[in-house]
Amino acid sequence: MEFVSAKQRWPSLKIRLARSSFRSRFRLDPKEFAYLADKGDEIIRRHGEDFIRNRLAPASPKNDGRQTPMRGHPVFTAQHATATCCRSCLAKWHGIPKGAPLTDAEINYIVEIIMAWIGEQTTDGQGTLIPQ
Repeated sequence: MEFVSAKQRWPSLKIRLARSSFRSRFRLDPKEFAYLADKGDEIIRRHGEDFIRNRLAPASPKNDGRQTPMRGHPVFTAQHATATCCRSCLAKWHGIPKGAPLTDAEINYIVEIIMAWIGEQTTDGQGTLIPQ
């Protein structure tokens, strides 16, 4: 399988996700907005990478399908919104097969997808933060 970058895939993925009644219902809550404003993009990106490496990267993650909380961190919300929450969703929505450890390129792709979603939730399209 040819690997497509997150930047290339995001526009079409965003349309597919919007058609899902489950995926499209996720929004950042005021506490998550405050957390993002306090921590900034780079810390959130590092948190995302840590979560992916620890919870999704193994070939057979512990509690797969239940390892990502529904709320409590902006990355968790973004994972559910972008179908990057478990290995089954990664396989179905992103074509990343189950049963093999995630590569660094796959981890980077997942983090970029998460950050793209967070970016769209927190800015007005012109880069200006949306006040909450």
